[in-house]
Amino acid sequence: MTRSLLRVLRSVRWYVRELTDESAYDRYVAHVRGQHPEAPVPTRRAFERMRTERQESDPRQGFRCC
Repeated sequence: MTRSLLRVLRSVRWYVRELTDESAYDRYVAHVRGQHPEAPVPTRRAFERMRTERQESDPRQGFRCC
């Protein structure tokens, strides 16, 4: 029972992280470390700032009303 509950909770956590795109930073860090090991890894705050600036500068990235 405990194992199945833990598996369900892990699945819910994974789903929520993917739904809210919170895991984007983790994927980015894995990419940088794997493909560009000599490049510095930005902090989460710097990553979010880069991502927001990219989305706002390119209208194809998504609709923003404000």
